Amino acid sequence: YSRMECMGMALGSMIAPAADTDDRVSDVLRLRREITRMQRRRSDLPLIPVLPALESILPEGGLQVGTTYSLSSSPGLIGALLAGASRTGAWCAAVGMPTLGVEALAGHGVDLDRLLLVPAPGPRWLSVVSALSEVIPLIAIRPATSAREAELSRLSARLRDRGCTLLVVPGPGSQAWPQSEGSIRVHDPRWQGLGDGWGALEECEVTVTARTRRSPVPQSVRVRLPDVHGRIHETVEAAAPALPRLFPLPSAAAEARPVTAIDARPSSESPALLAVAG
Repeated sequence: YSRMECMGMALGSMIAPAADTDDRVSDVLRLRREITRMQRRRSDLPLIPVLPALESILPEGGLQVGTTYSLSSSPGLIGALLAGASRTGAWCAAVGMPTLGVEALAGHGVDLDRLLLVPAPGPRWLSVVSALSEVIPLIAIRPATSAREAELSRLSARLRDRGCTLLVVPGPGSQAWPQSEGSIRVHDPRWQGLGDGWGALEECEVTVTARTRRSPVPQSVRVRLPDVHGRIHETVEAAAPALPRLFPLPSAAAEARPVTAIDARPSSESPALLAVAG
């Protein structure tokens, strides 16, 4: 039997009338052992990987384990951050996001076989996240209601203990998260694919900016989320134009006279005009 089947059998025996109390106790102990075996052990890795295009804006090139990040409300950004962990075989979860497109997540590179969705937890979102943190290392949450600061602090302590990273998206319950590691924002979008009365939206080029406790100076990168092939990569900015060359000209007030070898040398006493060439 699979683990989930064993748990189902144990739960069924607990609910159904038991002829013998000893059998019931045995079922409870067996279920407890099964849950303990399924629980994820805290990862020894200090970072949750992100896609290569986003490594440059995060200290040490990844998300800190056991912390919380505030995100802008962008499905593309959520998909990009989940994809980095998902591609390594890690489980991910999205809580409180009923409109989040599964097909779009797959397009970003999220492994749907290792994705858990809880579309509408309602006011119990805090309990749901707390339970999921036991087995899932990366969770995106859109709070449905506000929570007391003491409750958020207890959840933050559990995240640190279990090594789970939380991505908080603005929602009805949005509030400042205590001891947040930082924020990751998307801005300046530019869609491509449309012409003058024709075409279709193909890809979106955006700027992603991160500000963290380890790097308080904002770090930004221009990326496509994603391109037409489902890849997320850094865009190449156009090279800055070369600066014009400057050279000194003799003063306009200087008298015209034959140029000698001595006169050809620049004078430090007479003023000079700057001409632009190029």
